[in-house]
Amino acid sequence: MNDDLQALGARIDRTNELLQRMLAEVAKTPSTHAIFVDAGYLYAAAGRLVAGTEDRRSFEIDTEGLIEALIDRARTIFADSRLLRVYWYDGARRRIHTAEQQSIAELPDVKVRLGNLNANNQQKGVDSLIRSDLESLARHRAISDAALLGGDEDLVSAVEAAQGYGARVHLWGIEAPEGRNQAEPLLWEVDSQRVFDLDFFKPYVARRTSAAYEASVNRPAREDVRFVGAQIAAKWLAARGRDALVELLPGHPYLPGAVDQDLLVEAEGMLQYSLRGQADLRRALRDGFWEHLQTQY
Repeated sequence: MNDDLQALGARIDRTNELLQRMLAEVAKTPSTHAIFVDAGYLYAAAGRLVAGTEDRRSFEIDTEGLIEALIDRARTIFADSRLLRVYWYDGARRRIHTAEQQSIAELPDVKVRLGNLNANNQQKGVDSLIRSDLESLARHRAISDAALLGGDEDLVSAVEAAQGYGARVHLWGIEAPEGRNQAEPLLWEVDSQRVFDLDFFKPYVARRTSAAYEASVNRPAREDVRFVGAQIAAKWLAARGRDALVELLPGHPYLPGAVDQDLLVEAEGMLQYSLRGQADLRRALRDGFWEHLQTQY
């Protein structure tokens, strides 16, 4: 009898030891989040909010700047979590990348996923892609939190699938001038809701400028833009000091939204050229900025 009790006690102790080890490993594993962007919703809602139209031909979005702003905001919201990547869902005829979609796909930590685009310019298959990715990442414990920028009721099943595997889904929306631009069943299903307002999108959305004006301005070379980035970095460092630099470095290659926007505005003034929608030049500008700062550290 005593031997049986001792054996049982030993097994219990062994089980407790294994559980403690498992919990210790879980505690050491960092939380991970991903951002899922339904580009159809983004263009329609942001276009209406800032430019007064949903017609993509009538406005342009600085997608690179906006994606970095979303990453920066997620870094604040999920303070103890690391970013897995940004998933960008859009439609394209025969699922062939447009030039804009290709430039987005080349951005660091961004994965472009394409559904089809029918004759009426309507996206098809995007919701199923979002569900597939959300469910797969949650099932494999690749993410603990998902920030979903979208509004379609068809996304409810994607939310339910991810939640079924223990992930938390946070719905991000865009301020609507009138009423709502997100389905109520979707709002009911998610773990939290957050709406970005006009001030958040204003720096990244603008009506298209006239072709005549653009043609009258010579496009600067990448090296010239890189040099301007280094010049601005030198001024930034002189004004703020090494303490500010130490705080900035862990975020490489991303800049906080406010710093990135100041960099863009100052560079455009120095170059006398708009860098909105110029993904390669924006990248060269940031490269020059970072390269100068890193040489000073």
